[in-house]
Amino acid sequence: MMRIFLFLATNLAVLVVISVAFRLFGIDGVIQQGGLDMGALLLMATIIGFSGSLISLFLSKTLAKHGMRVQIIERPSTPFEQWLLEIVASQSERAGIRMPEVGIFDSPQPNAFATGWNRNDALVAVSTGLLQHMNKAEIEAVVGHEISHVANGDMVTLALIQGVVNTFVVFLARIIGHTVDRVIFKNEEGPGIGYFVVSIIAEILLSVLATMIVMWFSRYREFHADAGGARLTSRHQMADALRALQRIHEPQDLPAKEFAAFGISGKIGSLFSSHPPLERRIAALEQAA
Repeated sequence: MMRIFLFLATNLAVLVVISVAFRLFGIDGVIQQGGLDMGALLLMATIIGFSGSLISLFLSKTLAKHGMRVQIIERPSTPFEQWLLEIVASQSERAGIRMPEVGIFDSPQPNAFATGWNRNDALVAVSTGLLQHMNKAEIEAVVGHEISHVANGDMVTLALIQGVVNTFVVFLARIIGHTVDRVIFKNEEGPGIGYFVVSIIAEILLSVLATMIVMWFSRYREFHADAGGARLTSRHQMADALRALQRIHEPQDLPAKEFAAFGISGKIGSLFSSHPPLERRIAALEQAA
């Protein structure tokens, strides 16, 4: 699940940097002086929260290319690459989006992902393992799944949801830190060490809970991307592609547990899973037929 990992890691890094900067410049302290200014705190939390998610969004394609070592197909060198470009071009036109960049990354696991800061500036990449384990009809369905993620604007929606949960993480962490500082450490003269330490710990713990919300959204959108892939190909093709993943013993996430939110497969069965179980996805396609 490399893609989602990089998105979340970048988001967290920005959150930490901005939070530290706010502390170093005394902004945090000003808000705490003489009591908690809820309005100012919420504004600060919003700035920090959305900065992390939006910067992650705008860097997503660049991080994907470098993190996955994606080889962009600019001039097809094989008949298969030409076919892949034609499939992406055809499906993009039908989905009403601009042609994404198309690439291949080296991984033995059958997988694919789509990324980009908007639906007309995206990247669709497939793994070498996907090309080895699936036939053209199944690959076409997988591409349709990824094109649907782009057309549905899932990356932008993910960034907005991440920004909202970031905001509440920062906001609640500061409130917890302030309360502990005043009630337990009996500090009445502005923020002390207790506030800073407790707010950092609370921010980390709340970020774990926030990740569950982001992963729920990812699982929810997988069903919509499957339906979109079925519209661009057929329900039979989309279901066959998912069954092909089932045939592979214990399919793994993308390398380094990154990029799974918009990959075609991922670990399942937990609150931190980016994808619902394959059997549920197949059943959803069959029930909609």
